[in-house]
Amino acid sequence: MAFEQPPLPYDPGALEPYGMSARTFEFHYGKHHAAYVTNLNNLTKDTELADKSLEEVIKVTFKDPGKVGVFNNAAQVWNHTFFWNSLKPGGGGTPSGDLAAKIDSAFGSFDKFKEEFKTASATQFGSGWAWLVEDGGSLKVIKTPNAENPLAYGQKALLTLDVWEHAYYLDYQNRRPDFIQNFLNQLVNWDFVAQNLAA
Repeated sequence: MAFEQPPLPYDPGALEPYGMSARTFEFHYGKHHAAYVTNLNNLTKDTELADKSLEEVIKVTFKDPGKVGVFNNAAQVWNHTFFWNSLKPGGGGTPSGDLAAKIDSAFGSFDKFKEEFKTASATQFGSGWAWLVEDGGSLKVIKTPNAENPLAYGQKALLTLDVWEHAYYLDYQNRRPDFIQNFLNQLVNWDFVAQNLAA
């Protein structure tokens, strides 16, 4: 059973008015994400991992020195799919309901959460990800290098931002803070975050 690249949850040009161009999706989804899927299938073909779920592959290969390539590609397939769902046209704003209450409880206020998330995103050196996670019943902001993700650490991912340069360079060049600010203002899919929290 080959691993597949899920379709985008919106048209590649749908986020263009909100600061993420169709050209970025052409490369980021069409080339980078697709390559991780191809690599993962090549690395797992005719092995016991080929029949496992993506999540299982990530968990069993994390920190296995002989499976670094498998982990990196599997995690990047999962991370990117999660990232596309973290975005929506005309997103951003503020969450509501149980999610808003949990954010207020964990961070003190929504504005404090945003500051913490911005700091994690901006200070992840080199390539990586910023996440809002649920860990032991409470919400936390974490950052992970390269392909690492909350699944590997036994945490539940709620939201992510890709801060690898290829995620923003075509639209923002070296201005990562502008990319982060735009993500929070116009792109976050809080409905997806709330679904993850409730799941």
